[in-house]
Order: sequence, then structure tokens, then C-alpha cells
Amino acid sequence: MDDRLVIPAVDVALDGLQQRLRISADNVANIQTPGYRARSVEFESALDAALGSNPYLDPSSLSGTISQAWTDDPAREDGNNVSLERETLLQQKTNLQYSLAVRAVDGRMGVIRDVLRSS
Repeated sequence: MDDRLVIPAVDVALDGLQQRLRISADNVANIQTPGYRARSVEFESALDAALGSNPYLDPSSLSGTISQAWTDDPAREDGNNVSLERETLLQQKTNLQYSLAVRAVDGRMGVIRDVLRSS
């Protein structure tokens, strides 16, 4: 990946992960709402495709890779399809991914700080 795309790509990933956490929290908050359909956030495959398709990609074009959709999970009798187990696991996974992305940015900034100090 082109070095100039690293920070914008991680920025989009952090935005997507933050949206995923917010949507998951909304899903859990509505677990008892009859007819509520859970939502999901997808960005990984679109971000991968955007980064892999063009080595001279404009970093600002990455922001459109985050999308939300209603899930097709089976619904209970009341029409609600939120699964607490699924949402809990998703939140844990997303928190770990968020932490790793923040570490990646911190590591990249550490390299830049070291270069600037040595100049």
C-alpha cells in the first residue's frame, strides 16, 4: 500500500469501527422493541477493493466505503431480530480491531516523530 494512503485508510477504518459500535449499541438498546430489525455496518471489503484497485487513489475517495444495512437474521415472533449474543461478540471484536487500528496509527506517528527528531 502506498504510504500516503496508510493514515487515510486507518482513519476510514476507525470511522467504520466507531459506526459499527454505535449501531450495535442501538441494536442492543432496541432488543425488546417489537418489529425492530438489527442494522449492520460494512466497510472492510469496500475499503480493500478501493485500496487494491488503484495505486494512485485519492485518499479522500475512501470515505464513501462505509455503508449501513438491515440484517437478514431470522426474527423472533415479535418481529425483532436482534441477537444479544451476536451483538456482544461483535462489540468485543470491534473493540479489539479499534485498539489495533489506534496502535497502528500510533506506531506510524512514532516513526514520523523519530525521523523528525533525527533531522
